[in-house]
Amino acid sequence: MSSSVISDPHFHDEREAYAYVEARIWPNGPVCPHCGNADPKRIRLMQGNSTRIGVRQCNECRKPFTVKIGTIFESSHVPLRLWLQAIHLICSSKKGMSANQLHRILGVTLKTVWFMGHRIREAMRDGGLAPMGGSGNVVEVDETFIGRIEGVDPKAGWVRHKNTVLTLVERGGSARSFHIDEATKEHIVPIINANLDRESDLMTDEAKRYEKIGKDFASHGVVDHSRKEYGYTDRKTGKKINTNTVEGYYSIFKRGMKGVYQHCQEKHLHRYLAEFDFRYSNRVKLGVNDVARADRALKGAVGKRLTYQTIG
Repeated sequence: MSSSVISDPHFHDEREAYAYVEARIWPNGPVCPHCGNADPKRIRLMQGNSTRIGVRQCNECRKPFTVKIGTIFESSHVPLRLWLQAIHLICSSKKGMSANQLHRILGVTLKTVWFMGHRIREAMRDGGLAPMGGSGNVVEVDETFIGRIEGVDPKAGWVRHKNTVLTLVERGGSARSFHIDEATKEHIVPIINANLDRESDLMTDEAKRYEKIGKDFASHGVVDHSRKEYGYTDRKTGKKINTNTVEGYYSIFKRGMKGVYQHCQEKHLHRYLAEFDFRYSNRVKLGVNDVARADRALKGAVGKRLTYQTIG
């Protein structure tokens, strides 16, 4: 009989939680975040009834530390086991999990769990600079509009009152999304140039802003949505011309933002995009299950500390 993943010891016992995090953040043993010392002979685990769990002493700089320092967990009074529960729940929920839902499950205040959610999204932020695509690979590019920009009248015309999102999706691979000011070539072309391999096959809709940049790639497939054209097979090359993959990404993204999170201020949008990019780029189809996905988010927690004042 199989047992629930959420029944694993590190979700319920604080010592097990520290051991679990240490094994992933320090795979080769403890490292002092103050001086960088990694000599196991110069680091000792402090013990005693009054000593906090996981505290170590560095004999180089003489400073105490835990695995939480320099991570999203630093200065948090929330038990580490609850952090691990929150990471697993957010990573395993395809469309995300609201702060209210986490508040009810974890039993911590709504303000605290809202802050935890943003820290976890920061851990999910990849920041990878390697170009997407490559020879024989297809990358689809599209934009969407979501939410509302504070202070902009909805009657301003078209979608000027909404936030603009640009997404690049490699078929069978990862996704990268960007919050941009406008859906113009001035804002889109530099992102495409910085993130795509020139040997890629580019797929877009019929927007004029893609015409010139499309000539710089191995090929540029275009679907004309204005003529109700949503996909076809090129007779010469046999390539499938469509933007269905990126539109599928947007389907999940919008269901999550509208149905789960509901309200998102413009200044926080980039973190929500990082969350949806992370889950898409680490999905089951790519061989990443819920446990592995949560572990990848946990490893991304290093060096990404946020304070409440920073994001409030």
